[in-house]
Amino acid sequence: MKVSNDVSRPIVRVTRLLAAQPKTVFAAWTDAEGFKEWFCPLTMRVVVAELEVRVGGHLRIVMRGDDGDNEIRGVYREVRPPTRLVFTWTPSRTPGEESVVTVELRAVGTQTELTLTHELVPDEDSRVRRQRGWESIIGKLSDALARANAEI
Repeated sequence: MKVSNDVSRPIVRVTRLLAAQPKTVFAAWTDAEGFKEWFCPLTMRVVVAELEVRVGGHLRIVMRGDDGDNEIRGVYREVRPPTRLVFTWTPSRTPGEESVVTVELRAVGTQTELTLTHELVPDEDSRVRRQRGWESIIGKLSDALARANAEI
């Protein structure tokens, strides 16, 4: 008889309707310079964004906040323009902790429904922090897309 030690781990999920087509939203996730403008939770800011967007490609993000820098490293597992990105997420503050982020984009008329799922989160406290962080990040993405639409 096989004994499983698997423990159900918390999941973060954020869904938001964005005022842009999926190809525009996908591009926001894959353009390093534009990424720096919106990809940071709360009062943090991105100081480094290296995105090698291809299966097996690496990502490196350095976010700076009042409590110092937090570096995120990962590897792209799936890249399907303009509907899906999957990448690993390993924070420098907890180097042994690898989780997985999936970004799914679905056209809804002239808008895009974004669903972000962050799996393999280690515990409930981390889930709460990440939920708040991702909600802030997706809110900033929404604002950046709205500004870009206003400039057109």
